[in-house]
Amino acid sequence: MKYTNPVVRGFYPDPSVCSAEGKYYLAASSFQYFPGVPLFESEDLVNWKQIRHVLTRPSQVMLDKVRSSGGVFAPTIRYHDGRFYMVTNNNSTNENFYVYTDDIYGEWSDPVIVDQGGIDPSLYFEDGHTYFISNGQDANGKNGIIQCEIDIATGKKLCESVCIWTGAGGRYIESPHMYRIGEYYYLMVAEGGTEYGHMIAYSRSTSVWGPFENYPGNPVLTNRNKAPYIIQGIGHGDLICKDSEWFMLCLGFRQIHLWEPYHHLGREIFLTPVQWTDDGWFTCGNDGTTDWEYEIAGDGMQERKNLYTFDNTDWNLDWCYLRKPNPANYEFPVENQVVLTGCDLTLEDADSPTFLGIRQVDFDMTLTCDAAIKTTSGSTDVHDQTTNVQVDSIRPAAGITIYMCENEHYDLLIRPSTGSTDTNTDNDSGNTIDGTVAYEAVLRLNIGDIKHEQCCVPISDPNATLKITSDPLKYHFSIIHDGHETELGSARSKYLSSEVSSGFTGVMIGLFAEGNITGCFTDYHCSYII
Repeated sequence: MKYTNPVVRGFYPDPSVCSAEGKYYLAASSFQYFPGVPLFESEDLVNWKQIRHVLTRPSQVMLDKVRSSGGVFAPTIRYHDGRFYMVTNNNSTNENFYVYTDDIYGEWSDPVIVDQGGIDPSLYFEDGHTYFISNGQDANGKNGIIQCEIDIATGKKLCESVCIWTGAGGRYIESPHMYRIGEYYYLMVAEGGTEYGHMIAYSRSTSVWGPFENYPGNPVLTNRNKAPYIIQGIGHGDLICKDSEWFMLCLGFRQIHLWEPYHHLGREIFLTPVQWTDDGWFTCGNDGTTDWEYEIAGDGMQERKNLYTFDNTDWNLDWCYLRKPNPANYEFPVENQVVLTGCDLTLEDADSPTFLGIRQVDFDMTLTCDAAIKTTSGSTDVHDQTTNVQVDSIRPAAGITIYMCENEHYDLLIRPSTGSTDTNTDNDSGNTIDGTVAYEAVLRLNIGDIKHEQCCVPISDPNATLKITSDPLKYHFSIIHDGHETELGSARSKYLSSEVSSGFTGVMIGLFAEGNITGCFTDYHCSYII
C-alpha cells in the first residue's frame, strides 16, 4: 500500500504509539485545549480514526487560565499487562503524571503524580519493574535524560533520579523513549528544538541504566535544510513494529511555500520506514530524511477525509474548547446546529471565551457556515455563569475565527451596529433602528498588539452565510447575504504561523460568541483540495 505524509493532518503534535491486540493506538499533545490528549486507533499505521480523548474531566487536568501553548505537553502511551497508560506533563503546573484504563474506549483514571521534573515523560516496563524517564536534571544537578524506578500502583519513586544519557550534542534534548529490541536497550530522543533544526537521535546499552553508546550516524532522522523542503521540523518520534517491519511515527510540519519558511497548520504526524543494519543499529527514511510517499505492506488504501460538516464530525471528538469551558454556553439542539452564548470573555483573553474549534487540516480550504445572531441586552438569562456577572462591557458579536492564540487570530463576525439597542427577539428580517441598518458584518484582524477592523459592511438582518477560503499564503473572507456575496478582505497566513505567533499549537477554525449575544450556527461545510 502506498501512503502519503502526513498520515494525520493538522495540529496533532508529539505523537506516541503503542500496539495492543492487533491494533495500534496513538496519542498527541493538546496544550490549552479541552478535552485533552486526542486518542487514535489504526489497523495499518496509515489510516487513523480518533476514538476519544484521554483527559475528559476537569479533575484530570488543570487548564484554568493557562497560557497559550501551556497545559498538556507531549504524552507517551504504553500498553502493559492488559492496561493502557498515558503519561504526560502539565507544563503550567510543572507536574508529571499518568492516567490509566483497562478499556481503551472508556474513561481513564484520575492522575497519578510522579515526583520527577522535566518534560516529555515516558514509561518503560520490564520484568515487574516500571521505569519513569523524562528530560531534566538529576539529584546531582546533571542535565540530560533522567530516569528512576517507580511503583506503578502509586507513582512513588523507588530510587533517586539519575542522568542516563546527555544526548548526541543537540540543544533541547527531550522526548525520551526506551525500547528493548534483541540484546540492546535503545534510548531515542529529540534534539534541536521543535523547529527547523529538529532531529531524532538515539543510543543503545546492554543495561537499562546504561552506559549508552551514541549511534555513530546521529541524527538518525531530520529534515533540517534538506529536501523535500516543504516538509520540515521532523522530530519527536516513537518506534513501532508491524508484521516484522519497523516504522517511526514522528511530528513534522509543512511550510507554506518553498521560499516562505512559515507554518501555521501546526505540527502534524508523519510515518517513516525504519531499516535495521547487521550490527544492530537502525536507519530511517531516505538517507535520514522523511519524504512525502512510502510503501507499507498491506492491500488497503489510504483514506483522506476532505469534507467536514456538522453531520460527519463528532462534537466530542473533532471539536474542542479553550481551557475550562462553561457547559451552559453551548447548546446542541439538533444534529446540524450549535448555539453559542457569549459571556464576559473575548477571544483576546487567555481564558475560556465561548469558543468551539476544529483543526484546519490542509492549506486549500473553502468554508461556509450559516450564522444567525440574537442580542440579549438586559436579559437576566445571559451572563457569565461562572461569576454571575451581567455581561454589559463586551460589544456583542458572533462568528467564525481562524485562531492561533489570543494574540493572533482573524475573525469574520456579525454584530449589532454601533448604537443599536434592538434585542432582536424575533430575528425579523430587515429590522432597522431609526431608518438605519441595525447589523454589520466585520473582518477583524488581530496580529500581536495590532487590533484592526479591516472591513465593516452593513447588512439588513443578522442572518448570513460566512465564507472563508484559503490557499497556503492567504485567507480570503466574504459574506453571503440577500443572495449577494460581498468580499471583506484577505490576510496572510504567515502572521498566524509559529514563526510569528510563537508557541506550539496550530490554526483552529473556531465558532465563537462574545458579550450579550447568542450565535446559532448551521449548515457548516469545510472542504479541502489536496
